[in-house]
Amino acid sequence: MPLALLALTISAFAIGTTEFVIVGLVPTIAEQLSISLPSAGLLVSIYALGVAVGAPVLTALTGKLPRKQLLLGLMVLFTLGNLLAWQAPGYATLVLARLMTGLAHGVFFSIGSTIATSLVPKEKAASAIAIMFGGLTVALVTGVPLGTFIGQHFGWRETFLAVSMLGVVALIASAILVPNNIPSRAPASLREQVKVLTHPRLLMIYAVTALGYGGVFTAFTFLAPIMQNLAGFTPSAVSWILLGYGVSVAIGNIWGGKLADKHGAVPALKFIFAALMVLLLVFQFTASMQYAALATVLVMGIFSFGNVPGLQVYVVQKAEEYTPSAVDVASGLNIAAFNIGIALGSIIGGQTVEHYGLAQTPWIGAVIVLVALLLIGLSGRLDKSPRAVLS
Repeated sequence: MPLALLALTISAFAIGTTEFVIVGLVPTIAEQLSISLPSAGLLVSIYALGVAVGAPVLTALTGKLPRKQLLLGLMVLFTLGNLLAWQAPGYATLVLARLMTGLAHGVFFSIGSTIATSLVPKEKAASAIAIMFGGLTVALVTGVPLGTFIGQHFGWRETFLAVSMLGVVALIASAILVPNNIPSRAPASLREQVKVLTHPRLLMIYAVTALGYGGVFTAFTFLAPIMQNLAGFTPSAVSWILLGYGVSVAIGNIWGGKLADKHGAVPALKFIFAALMVLLLVFQFTASMQYAALATVLVMGIFSFGNVPGLQVYVVQKAEEYTPSAVDVASGLNIAAFNIGIALGSIIGGQTVEHYGLAQTPWIGAVIVLVALLLIGLSGRLDKSPRAVLS
């Protein structure tokens, strides 16, 4: 695997830390800013909406820029966003900071996915994406628990200062390791971009992505208060639980990439979504049983992000088939779909917490994942039917 992938992975680690650390900080931010849990959880949604806008819109607008210069610019924006969060005097400024970093995130992962697949043979495409997204999983293993620890002991603002330092490291790594001659595709015309937005088969994949992630984040957004308030763990123990969850995610991400390479994206995704649905239903019954809840969360981590390589390589494959001149835009839209799912999941989870309580989030997430499972099954059947209506 080329060194450029290592630079992408380091940047993904920094970005992943700022994206997911908020999950561990939800109770802390709610307490220190005197806001409700759903309001603190909304910071997950705001970031995700920034990604959803940044991925397709800014990816299209920056299509003519050299890839390396664009990557460096994104890491500068990311670092500035986290410095703003560090200095945020209140909730409104924190929302703005989260939106800024979300915009950088969206473009980074949309172009990063196509860069990663262009650097390796086609048969290793899913594994290359898994390596890049491995930065997210390493962030869950180390960055998120450490950021949560910093937030609990020194204040949530100091967490964002630490993350901004990670942004500087990622910026330096990209400047050193990323070559200047990264292959880039010709920018898509407006007509081609509209086709990506309206093609039925691509829209189906975006729906699968949004629902698959939305189901997980309905419960995951409030994992810290669930483990504290329902399972009975202390705040310091939650940092260790997030560490264990991150290890599971790291294992699942690499395994998911290999599964998609070996059996194909659709069979791998069907298996992963089915397992996720079952595990969320199990979590519904184990959330209030301390060690059973812990075991469920650790197993669920293996499947929660194992679908990322399969989903991303699947949309790239279908875009190459249906909209070959707008693959970057299609990839960006799938990154947007991931984060629309995160935003919807966290909003649905917040509404569930507000009206029905923390305990009801897992089974609602399971229902959402079931819809994703049914859609990916339909998409797989359409792939085998050359005269399918949606082809």
